[in-house]
Amino acid sequence: MRRAAKYYHGRVATHGGYVYFYSQDLSVRWGEGPATATQIWVQPPGTPTVGLAYVRAHEATGDQFYLEAATDAALALCYGQLKSGGWTNLVDFDPRSERTAEYRNGKGRGKNNSTLDDGISQAAIRLLMHVDRAHKFKHEQIHKAVNEALDALLAAQFPNGAFPQVWTGPVAPQPIVQANYPDYDWRTEGRIKEYWNMYTLNDGLAGDVADVLIDAHAIYGGKNSEEEDVFLSALKRLGDFLILAQMPSPQPAWAQQYNYQMQPIWARKFEPPAIAGRESEDVIAALMKICQETGNKKYLEPIPAALAYLRNSLLPDGRLARYYELQTNRPLYMQRAGKVYSLTHDDSNVPDHYGWKSSPHLDALEREYSELDEAANPAELSKEASVSAATVRRIIDSLDEQGRWLSVRDVDNRLIGQAKIAPGEKYLSSEVFARNLEQLAAFVRAADN
Repeated sequence: MRRAAKYYHGRVATHGGYVYFYSQDLSVRWGEGPATATQIWVQPPGTPTVGLAYVRAHEATGDQFYLEAATDAALALCYGQLKSGGWTNLVDFDPRSERTAEYRNGKGRGKNNSTLDDGISQAAIRLLMHVDRAHKFKHEQIHKAVNEALDALLAAQFPNGAFPQVWTGPVAPQPIVQANYPDYDWRTEGRIKEYWNMYTLNDGLAGDVADVLIDAHAIYGGKNSEEEDVFLSALKRLGDFLILAQMPSPQPAWAQQYNYQMQPIWARKFEPPAIAGRESEDVIAALMKICQETGNKKYLEPIPAALAYLRNSLLPDGRLARYYELQTNRPLYMQRAGKVYSLTHDDSNVPDHYGWKSSPHLDALEREYSELDEAANPAELSKEASVSAATVRRIIDSLDEQGRWLSVRDVDNRLIGQAKIAPGEKYLSSEVFARNLEQLAAFVRAADN
């Protein structure tokens, strides 16, 4: 563990932070596209992902080296925290770069858009919280940054429990209504330019925000307090929103984006109002997290109808479509001519920059639902996943003499950020490093118990 972490922290880190991928000689770096020597990525699996792996290693071993590495990652995020309290997808330490933003602590100018897209601000907040706790809340800079971030996140929650994709400050209250189908021609009407201000479930937002609120409740909430803490209250409101956002029959699942009238809306020009297969699975998983944390089985009530609907909507190849047309439930795709996208039911020529289908997780979701539904107290179910000795042996054996876990580019596996790595070429992956370190830490922790 230490040999791998020493290499990654000592040789790979830039200003304490990380990007997604590196060439073997570390001369080329990739995040969402090429990354300069002054850039680190906030979006997972970047800096927060690696930082949290160091935290897990510190928790398992007590070795201060891991806490120092995690602290460096947290301080890199502190530099790039926006004045609005959250983060954008990267931090650039070159103040002259066009990729800087309106940093609260660092040198930069630009937009002040804190984002929940792709787990960006969520991952940053989670790392800061766990490092804050490891320092017993006495690291002034980190403690201040996490308090500002949590305050901003709570201020971005609407009264109905929803969150926008992006915030620049506190959100304006909106009426609380049940999800419903558009009463206009959604194909040509209802587009909102600043859709990111609307209620959002895209790209796992619900599950990622739930993780933040659950961690915040555990770290700062004080579960034995007579007065319910703000994080648990916010988590319950998020669950209440997910119940409200379930569409009525014949499609009892969820959309990516809703307007303030709780109708599915357009986001980007290739993201139509529709029932979303992948996001619906994420919402189901989020509802189960909220049930387990609160012990309240009302958060399970939307799930049976949603699971049955999704299973009945599987494509002939066994996958889920990203989109299902409102009310007809026909799989919905896009075709592209230059910059123009148009709706189609034909999947033979879809743009390759987007995931139009996904492998379902319905079996696993159904098993977890059954466990929670049958449990007398869902909050008492274990959340820990075990790591086998065989997995640990494979991880250790794959470490090279320099302390690196090298991956080999496989063209059949699409890389996040679409890094330009040649087939068969070896490279370093932050996701692989973090996953391996976390699994080793979990094994050590289990062995000590």
